Amino acid sequence: MITVSPSRRRQALMMLVLATLFWGLSFPLIKATALTHQRLLPADSTWFVTAWSVGPRFLIAAVLMLIFQGKLLPTMVWSEWKQGLGLGLFAATGMLFQTDGLQFTAASTSAFLTQFYAILIPIFVAMKARRLPPWTVWLSSSLVLVGVAVLGHFNVRTLRFGRGEFETLVSSVFFMGQILWLERKQFSGNRMLPVTLVMFAVEAVFFLVFGFFTAAQPGDLLATWQSPPWLISTVILSLACTMTPLLIMNIFQPRITATEAGLIYCVEPIFGSTFALFLPALLSAWCQVQYANETPTANLLIGGGLITTANVIIQLKPLPPDPV
Repeated sequence: MITVSPSRRRQALMMLVLATLFWGLSFPLIKATALTHQRLLPADSTWFVTAWSVGPRFLIAAVLMLIFQGKLLPTMVWSEWKQGLGLGLFAATGMLFQTDGLQFTAASTSAFLTQFYAILIPIFVAMKARRLPPWTVWLSSSLVLVGVAVLGHFNVRTLRFGRGEFETLVSSVFFMGQILWLERKQFSGNRMLPVTLVMFAVEAVFFLVFGFFTAAQPGDLLATWQSPPWLISTVILSLACTMTPLLIMNIFQPRITATEAGLIYCVEPIFGSTFALFLPALLSAWCQVQYANETPTANLLIGGGLITTANVIIQLKPLPPDPV
């Protein structure tokens, strides 16, 4: 975390909430894109569907960043390369396990287990500092987890520790690593635009190579690109749900602590649940898939209220910089 004025800190908080809005939009779009992929290539493995649901997004984002920021590459120092490589590897590995795990467990269970980094981050920070987190962290983290569980209709009786649950927990650890890596003190002077370019390039290469080795046949690599609904959805995901929020995250997150950032990112299910009320029907007609709207319930109001309360509590008493 870097030292900033109260006004710049408030700006960072608002921008990170905006990033969660874009990530919330990605949920119905990713679901519709994956369903379109399965309609076009029903015999593909879940690993290939995962790779091809993510890889092209980062390829498009990396190309656009290269066009507008490529001139900065020759001036990059090792610290910027190191930060970009680390962010790309943490994010790519987390998304790989999260996206594949979702195909083997209930969405509510996935949402609950993914947000586990809201608890992992303050525990990690406390261990590094050899002190207990303040009571506001424990209270806010608990409210966030309960809120996410309510939003996802999580039922502890149906929890089973299989492949999906294991992969989702693993993804949460890597997302925690991404958040903590971003605010390391040694990177405080880095320029975030070229760092983000390197991050996108690493993720694009990661998933494209992974997709190449998991495709049933070479023709599958190009088949989805010939579908207008899949292609347009992928472009929207690249611009609105990948490039924009990750740039916001990389630029503004270092102005607050990792613990605060982890809690703010848990607002994402609120936006995801809201978009799921009306977008699926529109996307299903466009993509020619079966994808129904969700209905508004008390879970959305209660879960969203708990998450909002958690963030209000943690912001009433700002945390000191994390010793990472």
